[in-house]
Amino acid sequence: MQTLLLGPDDVVECADLPSVIDAVEAAFAADARGDTIMPAKSYIDLPEYNGDFRSMPAYVHVGDWDAAAVKWVNVHPDNPADHDLPTVLGTLIYSDPETAFPLAVMDGTNLTRLRTGAAAAVATDHLARSDADSLGLVGAGVQAATQLEAIAAVRDIERVVVADRNDEKQQAFVTQFADRFDARAGSLADAAECDVLSTITPVESPIVEREWLGEYTHVNAIGADAEGKHEHDDRTLLDAKLVIDDYEQCTHSGEINVPWHEGVLSDDDIYGELGRIVAGELPGREPGDGITVFDSTGLAIQDVAAAHVAYENARAVGEGSDFTLVGT
Repeated sequence: MQTLLLGPDDVVECADLPSVIDAVEAAFAADARGDTIMPAKSYIDLPEYNGDFRSMPAYVHVGDWDAAAVKWVNVHPDNPADHDLPTVLGTLIYSDPETAFPLAVMDGTNLTRLRTGAAAAVATDHLARSDADSLGLVGAGVQAATQLEAIAAVRDIERVVVADRNDEKQQAFVTQFADRFDARAGSLADAAECDVLSTITPVESPIVEREWLGEYTHVNAIGADAEGKHEHDDRTLLDAKLVIDDYEQCTHSGEINVPWHEGVLSDDDIYGELGRIVAGELPGREPGDGITVFDSTGLAIQDVAAAHVAYENARAVGEGSDFTLVGT
């Protein structure tokens, strides 16, 4: 048997965002039903290189398909400036659960970007107001573009406000999307008052104040993915309907990790996991809701779902390259 190799362009071509959103939503529901196996994300911290490795294995059973995968991914913030490499690099092995044969090895960097945007889209669809038409973005990097594309797939976004301390990146983002949206550069407060806000920064001290948010803003807190990271005012987390992707990951390394460990935030302040909302076990947005927050740490089940889309589509259209990886 042959293993399929999918490079970055293959993943982008075959893992179309609408299909990834659907697959990620199904994976969240499967997790709530108990149809997944997802060990805790493990970290190898390398302070001497200002970076870390993370291993993320999972098994997912959705409808008529199941799959297993493991992603080996890093976060090295110095890479762009020092090595002309992305901050995040990922490789994913996608396997047949019945035989354990590695069906594919694929680029995990673009896969991570797509599944992260997809998770925010799923949360936005269940937690934002149905008439939401403005999106604020804090951070103008690659993920900001994916957040916009994904959220625009579930809401009729017209106005986009992007805030970034790098004026050049901020303006480049506005220029990139000016022909499709009313896109503009703005301050943190300008972005925060939008109907939907996605924050994608690695900060360890809150930069978004509670009073900047609109009365009904839905927040996708994306940036906190390691212990000590924290983008949002504690008052926001206390006031909001607070939804998380996974209890263990969020209390360890999500947006809530700092106030939770300090005792500012308790389990009573957490509304529930997104999977339970998707599965219909908990209501999403309700008429009396004001601010809602989704704490997204990124789950291995999302990677499996996105990899399933990439692999099946690639096989269907003949993309990628077959090679011999293991002896049979």
